[in-house]
Amino acid sequence: MSEHCIVIGASHAAAQLVSSLRQEGWEGKISIVGDEPYLPYHRPPLSKAFFVGEKTEEDLLIRSADFYTKNKVDLLLGSRVTRIDRDAKKIILEDDVEVPYTKLVLTTGARVRKIPFVGSELAGVFYMRDLNDVKQTHKFTGPGKSAVIIGGGYIGLETAASLRKIGMNVTVIEAMSRVLQRVTAPEVSAFYTRIHTEEGVDIRTEAGVDAITGEQHVEGVRLADGSTIPADLVIIGVGVLPNVELAETAGLTVDNGIVVDEFATTNDSDIFAAGDCSNHYNPIYKRQLRLESVQNATDQAKIAAKAICGKPEVYRALPWFWSDQYDLKLQIAGLSQGFDQVVIRGDSEQGRSFAAFYFSEGNLIAVDAINRPKEFMMCKRALTAGQSADPLKLADESIEIKDAFN
Repeated sequence: MSEHCIVIGASHAAAQLVSSLRQEGWEGKISIVGDEPYLPYHRPPLSKAFFVGEKTEEDLLIRSADFYTKNKVDLLLGSRVTRIDRDAKKIILEDDVEVPYTKLVLTTGARVRKIPFVGSELAGVFYMRDLNDVKQTHKFTGPGKSAVIIGGGYIGLETAASLRKIGMNVTVIEAMSRVLQRVTAPEVSAFYTRIHTEEGVDIRTEAGVDAITGEQHVEGVRLADGSTIPADLVIIGVGVLPNVELAETAGLTVDNGIVVDEFATTNDSDIFAAGDCSNHYNPIYKRQLRLESVQNATDQAKIAAKAICGKPEVYRALPWFWSDQYDLKLQIAGLSQGFDQVVIRGDSEQGRSFAAFYFSEGNLIAVDAINRPKEFMMCKRALTAGQSADPLKLADESIEIKDAFN
């Protein structure tokens, strides 16, 4: 059989992978199979610029159609893979078409976590994950209309900011005691609550949803305390789940994602995985990680391409993320889970620019930098190099940020 690398999932990781394969010298056939009818596209703008009409579908494309043509990448879009036959080294599509491979890459991403609220089937209720989701919301948005967002994570808050930008009344419902509780320190949660409140968003924490109300179209959200919030639009954003079913039924190792080694290889040496669907060992944090980020999808795809082309390189990348809300650019370097100390540089209580540095047992592990690119870059560089910082110097803005790092 001639060399054929099939990529399942038309995602960020897929777009990078096929580019890297050609750059690394892969001369065989390449195919991308995706169940959406679209070329791989950027997802972060879905809850921001595209949501409010500032970007078009064309603007979202990671690479143009010409790129795939020039690089001889076959596109099987709008096609769903139903099974992987590892023994015969082929994939089976939903129309029973069989496609053989020599190398296979799973970049299947993640899907929204769905909660069966009463009334969640009503018109005007959406989960925000893909392009179709967002396109359908446009007829329910507009100045003066009301939106309820269930979930106070980054996607929920970004969506709230976008809707306020176009003049909608917005309420955010969060079941936990503060927004962003799973991923940030209380100081950062308090900052975003203050900012959104100042921008006109009604944030309700420790609030349970009893039902989404309406006849055919959503009319409101009834909370557990019996109160009802009027709504023309409801968006549910309560996390995602990795798409691992294909891998699982094929006998690949799955544990909160498709388990891969430091070269993005699964327990089958001819099958690889990258992006949101994968679970890899991170040597910086010395533990298994499944990351939901563009950075991870892109960097891990490059590693997978190198391995496929016989140029293995260990994946050793520091996780980093970002979030845009209003005039605020949040840049995150590292992972803050397990912190036991937070050091604030700047004014988080009244200003719109500060950095929260996270420590564990005296060691720097992460930063949340809001409109503070210098702090973000310094921390990112230090964490990548295995360096720490002096908490007292970090907190003192009279000391140059570079002088706070060891």
